[in-house]
Amino acid sequence: MNKDVRNNSGTLQVKLPSNIGTYERIGPSTWKWALLFAYFAMVVDGVDIMLLSYSLTSLKAEFGLSTFQAGALGSASLAGMGIGGILGGWACDRFGRVKTIANSVTFFSIATCILGFTQSFEQFMALRFIGALGIGALYMACNTLMAEYVPTKYRTTVLGTLQTGQTVGYIVATLLAGAIIPEHGWRVLFFITVIPAFINIFLQRFVPEPKSWQLTKIDQIHGHHPEEVVKQKPKSASIYKQIFANLKHRKMFLLWMTTAFFLQFGYYGINNWMPSYLETEVHMNFKNMTSYMVGSYTAMILGKILAGFLADKFNRRSVFVFGTIASAIFLPVIIFFNTPDNILYLLITFGFLYGIPYGVNATYMAETFSTDVRGTAIGGAYNIGRVGAAIAPATIGWLASGGTFAMAFIVMGAAYFIAGVLPGLFIKDRQYDPQKQ
Repeated sequence: MNKDVRNNSGTLQVKLPSNIGTYERIGPSTWKWALLFAYFAMVVDGVDIMLLSYSLTSLKAEFGLSTFQAGALGSASLAGMGIGGILGGWACDRFGRVKTIANSVTFFSIATCILGFTQSFEQFMALRFIGALGIGALYMACNTLMAEYVPTKYRTTVLGTLQTGQTVGYIVATLLAGAIIPEHGWRVLFFITVIPAFINIFLQRFVPEPKSWQLTKIDQIHGHHPEEVVKQKPKSASIYKQIFANLKHRKMFLLWMTTAFFLQFGYYGINNWMPSYLETEVHMNFKNMTSYMVGSYTAMILGKILAGFLADKFNRRSVFVFGTIASAIFLPVIIFFNTPDNILYLLITFGFLYGIPYGVNATYMAETFSTDVRGTAIGGAYNIGRVGAAIAPATIGWLASGGTFAMAFIVMGAAYFIAGVLPGLFIKDRQYDPQKQ
């Protein structure tokens, strides 16, 4: 039910949306419901991202695709995630974190389900791009929500744990692909993705918007006449103007945008092509490959949780830099030193290492910007940086088209190295407390 905002004299001014003015409902345990809600959304996000990777070989065969075209499907998906993330960051500030998460899950779950009905490469790529808008919006909204719910002293531990939701999604997708694709084909794999849309509707009822966001929105409205409020509804352009008018915010925005470009080039390049590499160059059969990937993703869960704990105990920057540089060094090791006997251990070690930056990234970024611009700034910087993610699958596909992934993995390692050096030199820890306005 909508609520009234009154000025100091008690004069009625404007009706508030139903998700503003509900912070009285927030109790000591509310953050746990918020974590469950966001964690479920991140699991769904991870499932959706990896379904395409495990379907690439089947899609190539059914639609007669080249390696470059198969990579282009991944690039279209990641381009949609980038645009969706920018829109999602704005929606977080404009409409609320919880509302953005709920609508995003419903949107991309339905869009991914419809992929099972596509009949051509062009149809699949267009619909994948559209559905990916919701995936991109979801990721930033989940991290912003939890950054504003969890106290500073263990914020990174909780957000690192939240990141494991995406990795659990990778494992779920891996198990589903191994069980469904060999027997029933890739289309059935996409049909089942509509289920989360219904679970999501139930969970959102238990999570109010964060108090800091609600108070910020009330402050923006308080003291204005209703007609003025309508005219002065925040627009993304005005929030970006706020960001770039502030020297500190502008500098952090550009640094995170560049860091995100190289981090995501490496991360999504690996996610998109590692299964194909294991099938084509290491010569694993599909079921063995999925088992090995489960081992890698399980190690990633440990890496993210441990990274969050260490970042709270010490600092965000050093843990983030260690994870990116170690991943950069280890990628060539996988290519040049793998054997049938050691490949599982190499994948588990790498899974642990390349999970570390994502165990710290959300908190590190959230504490870089103030509440009034946080959603838009993080969404904009991270998702403009998704250009790196968007070009990675097609670029890696092109580099591997000569018959080997060696150069492709070296390029991804270089991207990880740059992603570690920039924040290591220029981005300080804990610049803002997300629980304050």
